[in-house]
Amino acid sequence: MKKLVLAAALSAAASTAFAGNMEAPVMEAPVIVEETNASSSAAGVWVPLVVLAIVAAVIAAD
Repeated sequence: MKKLVLAAALSAAASTAFAGNMEAPVMEAPVIVEETNASSSAAGVWVPLVVLAIVAAVIAAD
């Protein structure tokens, strides 16, 4: 009975020692984020200015 318990204990200890595989670990590539520059800082201002100029021209024509 002692030999059976000893064999079970040794086999349990040996199975955890060989867990895993022999392949090299896979490293993920780092994520590189590139910042983009806007073409113009005042690009969103032109449309309201044009609309305002058109409205002013219509009012002035009356």
